[in-house]
Amino acid sequence: MAADERRTGYDGTGEGAISPDGCAVEVWSRLPVGDAPDVIEAAVPPGARILELGCGVGRMTHPLTDRGFAVTAVDESPDMLARVRADIRTVRSPIEELDLGERFDVVMLASFLVHAGDVTVRRGLLETCRRHVTEDGCVLVQREGEDWHRTVPRESVIGPDARARLVSATPVGDGVNSVRFEYVFPDGTWTQTFLSRPLSTEAFEQALAEADLVVERYLTADRTWVRARPVL
Repeated sequence: MAADERRTGYDGTGEGAISPDGCAVEVWSRLPVGDAPDVIEAAVPPGARILELGCGVGRMTHPLTDRGFAVTAVDESPDMLARVRADIRTVRSPIEELDLGERFDVVMLASFLVHAGDVTVRRGLLETCRRHVTEDGCVLVQREGEDWHRTVPRESVIGPDARARLVSATPVGDGVNSVRFEYVFPDGTWTQTFLSRPLSTEAFEQALAEADLVVERYLTADRTWVRARPVL
């Protein structure tokens, strides 16, 4: 993808396609999914219809589908969607512009997307969640940990001989940080730079309230996974 097609403040380097928000498709194809499918499965009804916003290459889409959920996978990157299995319904669209004219039992906004640096984009993301969830459904949101921008630099293991490094989180004004990640594999290194707005629990819950959503409960001990309900 050409640099001028990327979102302002977002960039990525390394071999292969790079999405508009700076994600390397090859990296996201390699990253482990962790326990996210378990968290989601425990929080929603069996066989629920799930709208997954920002599905990427299908890291969570595939295991959720294999567990019997009917997933509609949305992403703005055609290169990401090309990695999603053909038996899964996909939609190419920026999340904040999406309007499918239908509602789902579960709407999922993972990958810390709720921390978009642009407040207008964040509001659009959450309004899309509210627009697509049934009145008795739920919205699952993955948020950053409280110290995510303070514990820098740091490194985590993502596979045999592979590391993810949060290199820096640099303030750029208006409460937003420019964050730089490096993903180091034996056969190559990829980077991603993106804008992220840290949100306290109070600020996060206020952002949900602006979209007529309310926290029902935090699903994990670190409070990074949240189940919200539409305000009726």
